[in-house]
Amino acid sequence: MPTIAKDAQLQTVITTFEMTPGTCQDVMEALVDAYENFISKQPGFIAAGLHVNDAQTRIANYSQWEKREDFMAMLRTTEMRERNRKINDMCKSFEPVMYDVVAAFDPG
Repeated sequence: MPTIAKDAQLQTVITTFEMTPGTCQDVMEALVDAYENFISKQPGFIAAGLHVNDAQTRIANYSQWEKREDFMAMLRTTEMRERNRKINDMCKSFEPVMYDVVAAFDPG
């Protein structure tokens, strides 16, 4: 499970996917398959979450990696490049962006 903490020594990547409601389930299935069978087994992978909006036009993916280089190495693999080409064909757009946690809040 992803942990959001200001001082965490990890790389956070948030990827947004834009698609039509007609392709949302296909994109989600491709992402679930990628995480279950490939991404989660890559060196440096910590955790991830997939979120879909109620209109089924956007998916947000939150993933955490030990290091930026681990995420980049996963993206460069032949398997992930092939998977991303197929996902891209189902989307209007998708964009992974690396972030640093600046602040985190809880009710306590």
